[in-house]
Amino acid sequence: MEQINKIELRGIVGSVRLQHINDKEMAKFTVVTNRAYKNKEGAPVIETQWHNVTAFEGKNVQDLDKIVKGCAVHLTGRLQVQRYNGIDGIERTAVDVICSRLTLLPSDTEMQYEM
Repeated sequence: MEQINKIELRGIVGSVRLQHINDKEMAKFTVVTNRAYKNKEGAPVIETQWHNVTAFEGKNVQDLDKIVKGCAVHLTGRLQVQRYNGIDGIERTAVDVICSRLTLLPSDTEMQYEM
């Protein structure tokens, strides 16, 4: 059986941090996605989720310097889970998306909600 670790996101960029590592550019940024649905009473609900993304410049990931807060992106990648102990001694878990393909969407792209 083939195992798959793949995620696809389309959302809006929050914070962005660019770094240069060994002549390659790397970006760490957040992407917000929303899910709209109706609850049991029929009232509309919007569920917001923030995702941490790491992208390394390459064939399918280009123009990292054009990623700015508020721009729309479509990306695919894989999930990476890291467990660590905080300075308070409590074990924590961080989930990151390691981006393998990134597309900047036109600025007039609106994120629409289907209800």
